[in-house]
Amino acid sequence: MDFARRQRDPARHVVGIVFVVLVHVVVIYALVTGLARKAVEVIKKPINATIIEEIKAPPPPPPPPPPRKIEPPKVQPVVQPYVPPPDIPVPTTQSEPVISSVTTTPPPEPPVIAPPPVVVAPPAPPPPKPAVRRGVTPIFRVEPVYPKEVIRSGVESGKVVARLQVDEKGNVTDVRIVDSQPPRVFDSAVIRALSQWKFQPEGDRYIAEIEVNFSLTN
Repeated sequence: MDFARRQRDPARHVVGIVFVVLVHVVVIYALVTGLARKAVEVIKKPINATIIEEIKAPPPPPPPPPPRKIEPPKVQPVVQPYVPPPDIPVPTTQSEPVISSVTTTPPPEPPVIAPPPVVVAPPAPPPPKPAVRRGVTPIFRVEPVYPKEVIRSGVESGKVVARLQVDEKGNVTDVRIVDSQPPRVFDSAVIRALSQWKFQPEGDRYIAEIEVNFSLTN
């Protein structure tokens, strides 16, 4: 109710209208008198900008000069006056006899000892020869003959071991049968053939063992 009443109050409307009229009058006056133009010119004036330079630190002071060396004062040596030494008499000495020549007797030479004679050992004797030699090769040989009666009896093979007495000249002086297979079948043929063999002369007597094999081939 109060709000509606206030809206209907004519006095309040009159005050508002008067205020609006006064504002328009002031604006028109400002335009007429150039007050607004001055305000625009003030705004248009250039703005002076001041550049503030950075304050540089002052350079460091120079180093102090090195201290001067103070040389000690030179001391001049004191020269003492020369004092000659006193005269001292030199005692006279008797001169010793001078030896004109000295004869030295050389020491006797040591006796020369002859080295002992070198004893040459006699050469070692040759090793003893075996009592029975095997594998001796004759320089002359006669092959045993296969007996005909043995062929007729049908014996096809055999072996005889004989020992020969050989003299200094290499001749066979005796034949002795040691083993025979079959027994006594080929003994006579072996003794007859080996008695004619001859060996290299050696100047010594020895015994040679010989093996003879028989084989009947067709």
